Amino acid sequence: MASNNNHAHADRMTENVKMPEESKANDMETSEVADLDWENLGFDLVQTDFMYVAKCGPDGNFSECEVIPFGPIALSPSAGLLNYGQGLFEGLKAYRKTDGSILLFRPEENAIRMRAGAERMCMPAPTVEQFVDAVKQTVLANKRWVPSNGKGSLYIRPLLMGSGAVLRLAPAPEYTFIIFVSPVGNHYKEGLNLIVEDKFHRASPGGTGGVKAIGNYASVLKAQKIAKEKGYSEVLYLDAVDNKYLEEVSSCNIFVVKGNVISTPEIKGTILPGITRKSIMLLKAKASRVEERLVSVDDLFDADEVFCTGTAVVVSPVASITYLGKRISKPRSWCRISAAAQVTYKPTDG
Repeated sequence: MASNNNHAHADRMTENVKMPEESKANDMETSEVADLDWENLGFDLVQTDFMYVAKCGPDGNFSECEVIPFGPIALSPSAGLLNYGQGLFEGLKAYRKTDGSILLFRPEENAIRMRAGAERMCMPAPTVEQFVDAVKQTVLANKRWVPSNGKGSLYIRPLLMGSGAVLRLAPAPEYTFIIFVSPVGNHYKEGLNLIVEDKFHRASPGGTGGVKAIGNYASVLKAQKIAKEKGYSEVLYLDAVDNKYLEEVSSCNIFVVKGNVISTPEIKGTILPGITRKSIMLLKAKASRVEERLVSVDDLFDADEVFCTGTAVVVSPVASITYLGKRISKPRSWCRISAAAQVTYKPTDG
């Protein structure tokens, strides 16, 4: 169990943002609790009430902003997103405290990451302030969908895309920023069973693996489908140069623990700089030595513990790893670091 000091540190480190009592979306809010099986939330889309939409023209300013009922959007068949994959997304969560108030987990970090990704994809992006305000408006408009404390969270999906029509390969002339939400439970209720992929690669040097480009995720579906058909939870990818160093799982970062040293693959342009990853590194640096380095596949089999971090998986222990037919598995008692991190990561009432 984590100490009370760890709880206090988590409060400061997570930079939780408490939702205001009023917002521009107040006239759209509904007060009743949504009719949902809150005891059995999974990680599938649940259609909520409202979404946020903002548009940006050639001037680069997102000025046409509104919260509207959730529903389809109109896109030209020649939109930059559809033809050339000019799009980014983010993922973050809102949590309900025991007193009923709502917290956001480090939204400014997602805003900063989206702006970095937009620069790589030749796209304008909302300012950090616009991003955080838009998230707050969207959550407040859908507050009846935020699970009660301990029942789950409200997953928030900001999406930035080239919505303007374009034929030749070029940046789109118009961009749309959308946020929608969905209540979710635990992505993986048990430990992860990973298979190390030795044929497909998620990213390569000089590419877009270090940003949340939409196309990064479609490219992993093939390997993921094969792995799930064989009974694995997820796929762990190796680097595209030497094919022996760990990069990341399809949608989360990975940590390897040996003794008092926690190691994670270094950020070098092919790995997404996860916000949960960054948070865990700050937390555990108080009690352990944290290293960002080249982590070989051999380190997995010599580790005392392996765990994954991400917005969807939060902090999830790895129960087994399979590589080239060799499998190593450990009981739940193996997962002491990730168990402590799960406790300190949760937003608290402090």
